[in-house]
Amino acid sequence: MAAAYGVLAAADKGCNPAPGLAHPRARPRAAIMRAGRRHMLLALGLLLLPLHRACAAPIRLLVLGDSLSSGYGLPHAESFEAQLQDALRAQGHDVQIIDGAVSGDTTADGRARLEWVLAGGADAALVELGANDGLRGVDPNDMRANLTAILDRLQTRHIPVLLSGMYAPPNLGSDYERRFRAVFDKLGQRPGVLYDPFFLQRVAEVPGLIQADGLHPNAKGVRVEVARLLPLVDQLLAEAHAA
Repeated sequence: MAAAYGVLAAADKGCNPAPGLAHPRARPRAAIMRAGRRHMLLALGLLLLPLHRACAAPIRLLVLGDSLSSGYGLPHAESFEAQLQDALRAQGHDVQIIDGAVSGDTTADGRARLEWVLAGGADAALVELGANDGLRGVDPNDMRANLTAILDRLQTRHIPVLLSGMYAPPNLGSDYERRFRAVFDKLGQRPGVLYDPFFLQRVAEVPGLIQADGLHPNAKGVRVEVARLLPLVDQLLAEAHAA
């Protein structure tokens, strides 16, 4: 660059008109140097921008759930977590799904292993638990205590949360159904919590979307779940970006 500025200086000296005459194209050497520096900085910024994007860490999205989100009965590529990650990346999100979904888990199980799954860090969390509590007839008060502890811990760590709810099996009676349902509806009103009332909405009991066991979604059902939840997950990731 020093040689380039020397050439500019020599050219400037050789082309100057006689003293006292104003050349319409004359520019002070200092102005030329300032313009050159600006162009250099702009070029450097454009060169570094792709590098900055490449080095930016992906958003780590924890899915804390049970067999409904772990992909029970499905190849991994067709599971909820895999299809959700594919859908988010197709939208341009740089996301890494943290697999915290274990078949058979209750809210107590999710609470017990929360610290372990958070050991590597997380930027956002989708909590999908409660179906096995309902199948086992767990006291809704115990389920509330477990989910409250999970949400408390996530919010203490400033991790935005999407809570997805569940309905109790009808064979446990209307009173149990009402108390079970009230747990999710109440926790879904907590400040800072995004709420999806029913994880299996548009999928449960729909022919062609449920596996032969009548409980778990098939690959098509998972696609419906992902498409329905995508706007809420988009919002969750926006909150993670802002945090």
